[in-house]
Amino acid sequence: MRKLGWVGAYLAMMALMVFAGAPVSGQGQAEIKYSTPPPLVITAFGGKAVDYKAPRTPWGDPDLQGTWSSDDMENVGIAAGGGGGRGGRGAAPAAPGGATPAAAAPAGPPPLYLTDEQMAARRKQVQSGADTRDRTATSSFRFDYARRAFPQTRLLVDPPDGRMPNIRADVTPRPMPRGTNSAAGSPPLNSWLDFPLYERCITRGIGGSILRVIYGNGNRIVQAPGVVAFSYEMLPDTRIFHTDGRPHVNQKIGMYLGNATARWEGEELVVETTNLTDQTAFGVNGNGTRHSKAMKITERFRRVADDIIQYQATWDDPLTYERAFTVSFPLTPLDGGELLPYDCHPGNKAIEMSLAAEREEDRQLAADLAKGIKRQRRGVQECGAGIGGDAVAGCTPGAAAAGGGRGAGRGGRGGAADTGEDTAEK
Repeated sequence: MRKLGWVGAYLAMMALMVFAGAPVSGQGQAEIKYSTPPPLVITAFGGKAVDYKAPRTPWGDPDLQGTWSSDDMENVGIAAGGGGGRGGRGAAPAAPGGATPAAAAPAGPPPLYLTDEQMAARRKQVQSGADTRDRTATSSFRFDYARRAFPQTRLLVDPPDGRMPNIRADVTPRPMPRGTNSAAGSPPLNSWLDFPLYERCITRGIGGSILRVIYGNGNRIVQAPGVVAFSYEMLPDTRIFHTDGRPHVNQKIGMYLGNATARWEGEELVVETTNLTDQTAFGVNGNGTRHSKAMKITERFRRVADDIIQYQATWDDPLTYERAFTVSFPLTPLDGGELLPYDCHPGNKAIEMSLAAEREEDRQLAADLAKGIKRQRRGVQECGAGIGGDAVAGCTPGAAAAGGGRGAGRGGRGGAADTGEDTAEK
């Protein structure tokens, strides 16, 4: 009995040590000063008051169940001026030649909502675009697009000026690995760690999984007493929100999608997520600057109409950003009503083949240099398939893409440039 008693005491002590918590990024979680998340901003109706009461589940909770989508946020940028779509800071682009762009007029924060005249134009644009694309689809696959117009001009509702907060000046840059988006001339890819989590078929993170992209924007909500399940369509993650008052798990446990606790506040489901790793980021498809392990995400879900759920998320990482920021936008019923399979899996051949291509390029660079030819390193996807699998027209190996932008990151998608073929004598 004494031995059993010692065993019990030992196990109890070990359990206490495990759940005692651990510092996050050099600070204890309790020492990090988080901001207070703002109340829900219902953007679906242009900021107008909403008194809609959601139907109830058999056990009395607001019923959020269904298959929802962010498709109707097409052409609505993350930050003011349409910035932030790639996880950037939302600042205005520089003018050609490095000149300072002209100041926007009128001065002051851009409005969050469209005017009545602008809203009428958007409705017309959305309807025309949907009608055209419904008629002109040429295969069994097409990109997803908006069918309803909403009045907001951007997703960011806080800070009030609609600009993404800056990364803290004392933070060492930690961008998401570039992977096959490497431009010509970039250093070689040497490991699976040089690829983003999305390319590795692991996750797009919490932000990247719900921000609208060209397809795969479905989200499914299923409820049971004391629990809500939230599933994503692309890289099919499912998050579990317990509403029974349980605490967060030990801070030593870090997860790509964190640990969520939830509660009902009247009509709203409030979800607080901690225990994140420092391997995910906020931006589209999970791109952008990776946050720290201290990141805390507070989400709010409220059904504001039979066919609209207002979704809001506050991202608060005092160790990375100068201040917290909040996005809010409506989710509407998914076209077709069902999440489609997304057949991407960790450990597939893409990483192996990309790294093999890089090693072959090492050999070819060395062989060319032995012949007196000094050239840029080719990108992994150079002259490969374009969007939709189409061949890249006019691609020259080693050439930079015309005009920079998206194509520049993949190499050889545009105008002619020095391919290295004339450098032997140099």
